Amino acid sequence: MKKRVLSMITSLAILCSIFSFSLNAQASETEGQKIDGSYLTTDEYSEGHSSNGFTRGKHMMTGECSITKAGRDEIYCYGATTANHEVDKLAVIVYVDQYQEDVDKWAQIDSWVLEETNNYFVHTDKMLEVDRGYYYRVRAEHFVVDGDDPVEETFSVTNGIYLPK
Repeated sequence: MKKRVLSMITSLAILCSIFSFSLNAQASETEGQKIDGSYLTTDEYSEGHSSNGFTRGKHMMTGECSITKAGRDEIYCYGATTANHEVDKLAVIVYVDQYQEDVDKWAQIDSWVLEETNNYFVHTDKMLEVDRGYYYRVRAEHFVVDGDDPVEETFSVTNGIYLPK
């Protein structure tokens, strides 16, 4: 009887290992590739920060975005724009992309915008239900307007995170 139970436990462990390996096989084939500014990862979370020359403008301070696995088939997406001081208007536009392996490109699956007036900070977030077996990333555009000065803008982008099937 002990041998039979031990045999069943061993068989179950081997079956679980094979199943786990097959779930991660698709992700490991593409993991580490950089596609349009984002690495494909199996991380639980990724964040992006503005880093171009316009980041520390006369009014603009930073832009940031993030993506987090938030359940079996959900992701949490976030974007924020921060000014150096209270400005006339600031905005953040958040884009959510899904990596399409067959064409080796990111495809936008959702977007939204939030504007604030007479403030120094704007942020927005959203929980999205998505298909499993794909990489997802968040991109954001950040804008600040004050007086007659030109619009200051920057962008941020996360790495792709994989939701296994």
